[in-house]
Amino acid sequence: MEVNTILSIFLGIALAASVGFRIFVPFFVLSLASHFQIIPLNENWQWISSEIAMITLGIATVVEIGAYLIPWVDNILDTIAIPLAAIAGTAIMLSTVGNFDPFFTWIIAIIAGGGTATAIKSSTSTTRLASTATTAGIANPVISTVESGTSVLLSVMAIFLPVLAILFVVFVFWMIYKLYKKIIPKRKIKNQI
Repeated sequence: MEVNTILSIFLGIALAASVGFRIFVPFFVLSLASHFQIIPLNENWQWISSEIAMITLGIATVVEIGAYLIPWVDNILDTIAIPLAAIAGTAIMLSTVGNFDPFFTWIIAIIAGGGTATAIKSSTSTTRLASTATTAGIANPVISTVESGTSVLLSVMAIFLPVLAILFVVFVFWMIYKLYKKIIPKRKIKNQI
């Protein structure tokens, strides 16, 4: 495998991880990067660099970020966002990977793209649900702001520093693992009592 192919896979995985935090942010960043010819896209995805796509994705990004700042609305969005994250993660991975056999491209997109986005979206949804239950939603805007910032940071890193972005994704998964490792033993102890 050549370096550009590996970097395109890293780019796709990092953008898919960003989808797990916010669906539209990575698409908007990808649209900007493609429009200004910073990165090449799969030829089927050239439409995303158009001005109409940029404007539409920009508006969708602002609306999504704003909606996640409203307690209880964010939980409703999370309900529909988990399956959308799987689809969007797969799609964004398809947009960046193009030097493979179509069958292999779809396998990578579904497993690496859709799987990464779904895993992160599921954990962020669980975190927000726990926040809603423990703080009656008061802490949710803070959590949403951190998630939005992480999505923007990860998307920009994916475009300009894909190797660093993939390391950040590994760090995010490690943090998720550590969080669940702390939560699961507590549940087992409570169930035994």
